[in-house]
Amino acid sequence: MGRLSFTEYFHLLLTGREPTDDQRFFLDLLLIAIAEHGMMPSNVAARMTLAADPGSLQGAVAAGILGCGPVILGTSEECARLLEQAQGEVAAGGVAEQVAQGIARTVHASGRRMPGFGHPIHRPIDPRAERILELADARGVSGSHLLLARSFREAVAKAWGKPLTMNVAMPIAAVMLDLGFSAATVKAVPILARTAGLLAHLAEERKHPAGFFMAANAEQAVDYERQPEEDVR
Repeated sequence: MGRLSFTEYFHLLLTGREPTDDQRFFLDLLLIAIAEHGMMPSNVAARMTLAADPGSLQGAVAAGILGCGPVILGTSEECARLLEQAQGEVAAGGVAEQVAQGIARTVHASGRRMPGFGHPIHRPIDPRAERILELADARGVSGSHLLLARSFREAVAKAWGKPLTMNVAMPIAAVMLDLGFSAATVKAVPILARTAGLLAHLAEERKHPAGFFMAANAEQAVDYERQPEEDVR
């Protein structure tokens, strides 16, 4: 207390070591990058939970975190696993660009989504992703995983036949791996960041309630359609 910042202490708790200056800098950067996410389902769930039980701040936060799946929270951990796989192929003698192209073709052929690519709002670029890449270059921490992330951008465009936005999840994973974090710790960063964002939404909910307003508007926005009765004969 009085010696470490919260970010530095989080690193110590997460890894057992105090961070280097670059580890602290980028941990701060990544936490800021994804703390706030607007009126997405996780925040809406938290607000509605608090509206239903105003005394349960912890329950509302939990509701929001439970709603943070790979679609809302991001796929940083999945990206980290993908980058580790690709790095293993490079270490075995592969070339980064060719390895990325092979993996992208395989994912596309299987009909699956490519982790770290595509975004419903940020098109054609995700400014958060570009800022992380920019600062990683500026501070000289871009390593083999960030090289692979950039290789995947080109490989995905080729496999899908069109450019797809590299979203913030891919550079989060890449810069953390390049800074020595394990893939298993990558998901901790989005969860901690989103907890801060949820607490901010809930503080606002107490001052300017919107939970029941959103629920009422959802009722009005969705039409009930009677389903035909099944023939049970």
